[in-house]
Formats: sequence, structure tokens, C-alpha cells
Amino acid sequence: MESLSDIAVFVNVVRSGSFTAAAEKLNLSKSVVSKYVTRLEDRLGARLLNRTTRRLSLTEVGQAFFERSQRALGDIEAAEAEVSRLQGEPRGELRLSSPMSFGILHVAPLLPALQSRYPELSVDMVLDDRKADLVDEGFDLAIRIGELPDSSSVARRLGPCRHVVCGSPEYFARNGVPQSPEDLADHPALTYRYQDAPAEWRLVDRDGNYHQVAINSRLQMNNSLALREALLKGAGVTLTPTFVVGADIKAGLLMAVLTEYKALEVSIYAVYPQRKHLSPKVRAFIDFLSERISDPPYWEPGTASSECA
Repeated sequence: MESLSDIAVFVNVVRSGSFTAAAEKLNLSKSVVSKYVTRLEDRLGARLLNRTTRRLSLTEVGQAFFERSQRALGDIEAAEAEVSRLQGEPRGELRLSSPMSFGILHVAPLLPALQSRYPELSVDMVLDDRKADLVDEGFDLAIRIGELPDSSSVARRLGPCRHVVCGSPEYFARNGVPQSPEDLADHPALTYRYQDAPAEWRLVDRDGNYHQVAINSRLQMNNSLALREALLKGAGVTLTPTFVVGADIKAGLLMAVLTEYKALEVSIYAVYPQRKHLSPKVRAFIDFLSERISDPPYWEPGTASSECA
């Protein structure tokens, strides 16, 4: 059991990035955490971590040991989760990866209600538009938006992610409202860096004809909320998810245009590693989020306003 404790502390040090952060997470002193890792290295007869005053890094043998240990601890957690499932109460820490804008707008507001329902559940949410490796980085699940590559992960669709062309009413009062997709080439565009082909927008008319427009990108960012701020200031037009601007359109702060054309539509998924038994905490979170998003989602401009929590 002492060996298992040492391994668990070592894995937490690697995940946390430092002895100090791991000590805070485990509610131990930094010296005790260091003692566990040193005892593990002495038992193995190998150095697992390179330590400097500024950072930690894994040795080659440390990397191999970390990967195997993380998988083994995952199996132990799955065994414990099965017992929790039979007891019926989600508990423990849920590690969640979410795209930044969606997480801020539509996941973070749900967490107080989630934890009120499940008081023994804690959440560690990492906001990052980068697609994290769930297994290597120790996540229980991730929110993903867009087409999913083939992988060993399991995905559950939560709802649609529709896009809309929009700008501020003041901008359109000054510059005119585009009457066709081709008119967009005459307007300064605000583009999202990680969108597929951000310099070209594709819209579909009612007859199924595609209109591919090379737009005039004047401002590009890697965050949709930052683009929204520029949009509200009248900087131009953008093609963006309705989950970012739906509330602003309902409030009259932004105006959707070319609504007779269908813009990009993808899906929102909850993705989790392939496991024989889905843990109660993951199942509870997915069900909770799915109930509140629904189809059509509450943020769609054409739906009635609803509290997301």
C-alpha cells in the first residue's frame, strides 16, 4: 500500500507540474510530497524526475513509468467508480476540458447547480481551445465542437452548434446590410483563427446552392469572446457560433443578416475515454449538461430565453 501511495503522489506531481501544486491538491506539505517521490525513486533504483529551481521534467524512464502508472491508477479509479455507481452517488473530482468561450458562457454557470445536486462532486475545469489528450493529460471527459476524428474515445452528442453572420446595428447603419453572400467581400471581417478555412465563408441558399466567399479579414483572433467584443464595438461582421452571440442578438445588441442562407452547422459533443464502465460522475455531468442544452439550444436567437442553470 505504501508503494501505491508513492505512485499516486508521483502521478499528481507530474500532472500538477510542481511539488508545491501537488502538495496543495493533496493537502500535504511539500516536504512530505518530496519524501514520497524520493522513496519511490529509491525503491525503483532510478531517477524519475529532473528537478531544477524553475521546473520539473520527466526522465526517459520517468515518462514510461508515468504513462503505465497513470493507466493503472485509472483502472483503480474505475473500480472505485463502479462501487460508487452501485451506491448511486457521483463523488470525487471530475477533470473536464472545455473550449474557452463555450466553457465560460455555458458550462461554468452550470457548475454551482451541479454541485448543489451532487455535494460530494468537485470539478477541475481546464479552459483551452487546444484539443487535449484525455488519457495522457488525465481528463475524465472533454467538450468538443466540430467534426470528431476517429479515435478510441466515446462521444455523446449534446446538441447542434449553428453559425450566423452578424454585426452591430450601428455598423450596418453606417455600412449597409449585405443582401447576398457575395456582398460580404465588401465588409471588414472578424475571423476566428481555429475555424476551418477562416478566410472563406460558405453559405447555402434554399435551393441547396453553395456560396463560397473570399472575405476581407481585417481582424483575426484565437478567442470568440474577444471577437465578440470587437463586434459589439462595430468593427465589422463575423461568422460565429450562436452560442457566442445568441443572447446579444435576442437583446438587439447584434443583428443577424443573410438569415435566409444556412451557415455552418456542426455538433457539440461530450467525449470521454473508452472504458468498460462509465463512472457516475461522468454520467451525471453529461446528463446534467444535456438536459440544459437541448435541441434547439436555449441560446438560439429563435428560441425563448431560458436560464442555463
